[in-house]
Amino acid sequence: MALASLGLALSSHHTIRLPLVFCVRKVRHSHSGSVAAVESVVEPVSLVKEEGAHVPVTKHGDGAGRDSKGHQWKKLSSEELGISTKLISKPTKTVLNGLRRKGYEVYLVGGCVRDLILKRTPKDFDVITSAGLKEVRKTFSRCDIVGKRFPICHVHVNDTIVEVSSFSTSGFGSKSSCKFGNYFSKPSGCNEHDYIRWRNCLQRDFTINGLMYDPYTKIVFDYMGGMEDIRKAKVRTVIPANVSFVDDCARILRAVRIAARLRFRFTREIALSVRELSSSVLRLDKGRILMEMNYMLAFGSAEASLRLLWRFGLLEILLPIQASYFASQGFRRRDERSNMLLSLFSNLDKLVAPNQPCHSSLWIAILAFHKALVDQPRDPLVIAAFSIAVHSGGSLFEAVEIARRISQPHDQSFDELLDPQDLDFNNALIDHVVDLAASVKAILCKLTDPCYVSQAMSKYPQAPCSDLVFIPWALSLRVSKIFECVIRGMERGSVPRRGKKINYESLALGSLKEVRHVFARIVFDTIYPPNPNRKHFST
Repeated sequence: MALASLGLALSSHHTIRLPLVFCVRKVRHSHSGSVAAVESVVEPVSLVKEEGAHVPVTKHGDGAGRDSKGHQWKKLSSEELGISTKLISKPTKTVLNGLRRKGYEVYLVGGCVRDLILKRTPKDFDVITSAGLKEVRKTFSRCDIVGKRFPICHVHVNDTIVEVSSFSTSGFGSKSSCKFGNYFSKPSGCNEHDYIRWRNCLQRDFTINGLMYDPYTKIVFDYMGGMEDIRKAKVRTVIPANVSFVDDCARILRAVRIAARLRFRFTREIALSVRELSSSVLRLDKGRILMEMNYMLAFGSAEASLRLLWRFGLLEILLPIQASYFASQGFRRRDERSNMLLSLFSNLDKLVAPNQPCHSSLWIAILAFHKALVDQPRDPLVIAAFSIAVHSGGSLFEAVEIARRISQPHDQSFDELLDPQDLDFNNALIDHVVDLAASVKAILCKLTDPCYVSQAMSKYPQAPCSDLVFIPWALSLRVSKIFECVIRGMERGSVPRRGKKINYESLALGSLKEVRHVFARIVFDTIYPPNPNRKHFST
């Protein structure tokens, strides 16, 4: 097959449409007589129709193609699944084509395959190949082998790093890998290629991440029952959940992240294990916790992540200050209502996506800002002027003048907002704005104080004792700079940002001007919910 088949331009998009598979309850089976041929190794495909949608399922005969747990092996047509190579990034195509030209087998594996099936733009792409890591390094001029326990290659393509793993070094023989023998045995009748792929998929965390995609033969390999769980919108571990989470407690946070991002549900087994083993996440390195929290809050599923963390008792361990707020609001674990914190993150979710994330400084700024309002509620006019001042880089008098012209009613449901006060004089309003900025900066200092966090944890006697602080001091100082312009005034030579369009590259890198812009939009639109006839203040 021609290598040019992967040369299509990437067409990234921000809007994500909910797949039909989530919207249906009943499934009826029928068979299609005409299915596009893929390769001779792919058997005829039967279509599981769901009120207009279809998920192709290729079935093997009884006996062969099943593991000891009854998972039915399936080889699916990527064309029938609707996978578009346009969603594969150009750097990833460069790596795939480079290895393929050398005669090696190459596959996309993991969450990117799941996302391609769901018509979502993947956050990143993982490649696995039959080449050894040394062969991968010889293939590309800029390639590093990293990691000791599970080494992989980082292939540098322009400014992007593509991770490439090898079948020969993907964990076989490790202690973790040996445990799989207790749950699975080699199926009878499988060929060597199937066996190698199956063994690799056994080491995945969740079944929906255990899919392999060969973009050249256009086959998706499903050895773990991942397609069935995608159809059911379920997050299920490959091995028993309690064993999986004990083996790697970071999987607890990944389960939350995946369920939140895809709007999937946990299996009953996962739900029970998450509750029972929630405190084990405290064993993780602080840097790893920050990374996992960033994946939850910076990629477009922050509100859903916070709800799941609260529901399963993880919020009081990771963000006890915010958990205290939920409790003070009378929030039940399964509560479907909203509050100001969730509204702020809901508005963040409208502006970012898996392929257009924000820097961690933005969501930390939101946490600190909200906590400042919980401690001392403010007049909506003060918050409006504050957000405009942040956006403009500290132009306080301009911010006050613009805020006074706002005619849009504010959201009156938030306890963090006071009834309008007597703030007729600009100097008085400016004093309140500066005081709010100072309060936010003070909260940022507290978020890095173990004693302060420990006090918040003490409100939850059922939670483990902890003074976990995963926000490093250097990052806190970086967030603090967002608000310094309000306290010190506009920086010399600073030019106010104009326009609504977000520069996502700058936002991901933490550009101060871009983070201020997006922060201000989120705050303003939370206090003054938009209507179709109102122009945004930044236009």
